[in-house]
Amino acid sequence: MIATFAQNAIVYRHVFPVRERFDDLNSAMPISIPPLCDARRCKCASQARRSSPREGPDSVVQVDGHRVAGCHLAAELLKADFDVSYAYTMRYELGLPHAFINTILYLDYDRGGFPYPVVPFHVNCYGSSVIAKRGSTAHLTGAADPDAVDPPGPNPSRCFDVGAAVARAVADSPWRVALIASSSWSHAFLTAKHHWLYPDVASDRARFDELASGNFARWRRLTTEQIEDAGHQEFLNWVCLAGAMDALGRKPEIIDSVESYLFNSDKCFALFRP
Repeated sequence: MIATFAQNAIVYRHVFPVRERFDDLNSAMPISIPPLCDARRCKCASQARRSSPREGPDSVVQVDGHRVAGCHLAAELLKADFDVSYAYTMRYELGLPHAFINTILYLDYDRGGFPYPVVPFHVNCYGSSVIAKRGSTAHLTGAADPDAVDPPGPNPSRCFDVGAAVARAVADSPWRVALIASSSWSHAFLTAKHHWLYPDVASDRARFDELASGNFARWRRLTTEQIEDAGHQEFLNWVCLAGAMDALGRKPEIIDSVESYLFNSDKCFALFRP
């Protein structure tokens, strides 16, 4: 089973992936915006075209959920004093938003079908930008209200702690679980101090050094102000994963990192082996 941390949607095998992320405003528009949300849908057909140029205009990816595991996860988090919300169905008509479906497309690179159930775990990464900036670039196009400021997302310490709680919940379960955090690091369009032209490479290097040295528990001490200043909103997904890996005593194996002053974001790839 796969549990996935990813961003903004309103609203961790056997192997089930849990994925954490909250940049996809699509799933929630904008009736309610919980800081953290676990979705336990049994099956979902998701449009792939928006997430991969390899896909045709009508490409659909079938993704199985794991309702029992999702309920277990939500129950354990509530017992641990994390007031998560949960959903049994998707409101987004195209299925899982791109923050989640991207992970499935990468894991099923040869398009043989993805056989593992997925529990999406949404994190409100964008916080003060989620509605006012449409979770994206409305502040650059003039579509955003310059006087509108949304409440912030969960702070890094809360993300770190909920990640640790997720790890404990799935470790004490009958399933084999892969925990995945999917997001880039600093984003140019979120970095006002660089006039939204390039990411905060210096901050990404500092976070990368902490990860590579095994000192990623320091991320718990980051502040929301630091996160927003560096354009690191999506990095909160990695903070959730860091909390989980710290709780399990795992150390990272760095696969790759990519810096850029030309493209929108810096990226890092890491594996925490059992």
